[in-house]
Amino acid sequence: MSGLTCRGCGVSDLQVVLSLGEMPPSNALLTRTSLTEPERRYPLELAFCEACGLAQITVSIDPAELFGEYAYFSSYSTTMLAHAETVVGRMIAERHLGPDSLAMEIASNDGYLLHNYVQAGIPVLGIDPAGNVVETARDRGVETLCEFFSADLAEELRASGRRASVLHANNVLAHVPDVNGVVTGIGRVLADDGVAVIETPYVRDLIERLEFDTIYHEHLFYYSLTALQRLCDRNGVRIVDVERIPIHGGSLRVFAAPAGTAPEPAPAVAALLEEEARVGLATLAYFQGFGGKVEALKGQLLALLDSLKDQGDRIAAYGAAAKGTVLLNAFGIGTERIEFVADRSEYKQGRYMPGVHLPIVRPEALLAEMPDEVLLLAWNFAEEILEQQAEYRKRGGRFIIPAPEPTLV
Repeated sequence: MSGLTCRGCGVSDLQVVLSLGEMPPSNALLTRTSLTEPERRYPLELAFCEACGLAQITVSIDPAELFGEYAYFSSYSTTMLAHAETVVGRMIAERHLGPDSLAMEIASNDGYLLHNYVQAGIPVLGIDPAGNVVETARDRGVETLCEFFSADLAEELRASGRRASVLHANNVLAHVPDVNGVVTGIGRVLADDGVAVIETPYVRDLIERLEFDTIYHEHLFYYSLTALQRLCDRNGVRIVDVERIPIHGGSLRVFAAPAGTAPEPAPAVAALLEEEARVGLATLAYFQGFGGKVEALKGQLLALLDSLKDQGDRIAAYGAAAKGTVLLNAFGIGTERIEFVADRSEYKQGRYMPGVHLPIVRPEALLAEMPDEVLLLAWNFAEEILEQQAEYRKRGGRFIIPAPEPTLV
């Protein structure tokens, strides 16, 4: 399929490489009342642009529908809290930040990251469009604007003298339809000697580890360093360093600066670009065959679940995450196989998973109900969750890790 236009570079020749069918918005959790109402569903397809190397979905949903009230609170994950504390400590030390600095974050969620700067006495500004998480951030002392970040907002902040010494953009470049405008805004709102710390899931890990369930409507884009560099070059920002990090199943962390004042890139940038060229990461051929591997995984996981059910096992799931919505709906796993989904987030408890209507309960239900197996939907926090559920495992409970191949642990 072609003729679709790339949201990154504007070329009209996207090639679809995976179709997951019609899918409800992944974080559109249901209440008992809304269970009986029709759910909106949208096509979920992954496509690739050979012109700029950017992988992306083909249908976008109005951001106001996705982010006006947001179900994901970063502070419920100890992994995310530790990750944020570490990178903030590093930035304070490396950039010599102090009371005259400004730490800014786009899509700052509940203030989980900026809170660390506040504790260090460094002024902060968060920007997030979701009213419920912004309220939580403000309650913990993190100044936050309830807005979508844009080039226009960046110019307003710049004109008012609010330019960032360090700007964090964690998993935000995947979410924004006007990604060129956001990157332009980053370059404009940075101080001349400021740095942007941008983290985004790495498309190479997505493909090679079969992380298909990280593809959902909130995630419009899936980046290689090649695609990121071309995006930044178009919009007045220069990538000066890059690291591969394990968070979210494998991510890139790039450091970027305004093109006019940026230092020379570190050797790691050229090294990773060369590695991507060797494996063909910016070519359509790299993505072909991905759909067939996802279909094979579906068969393997359903066979495992059905064999466990046939022997009389009771199965639950853990992690009412967006990726859980995708896996359950794409593979047709509902109440006939799974009894409930456990999750730490009080916001999610008492609600129901989109599409499949599985009830979301407190994690304590695992010990109270003792299902034989638990399908781990939030596999990106596997180490954290397995540690938290040590008692369940001690009593004989087992977890099913779904990808890259179904595994019982």
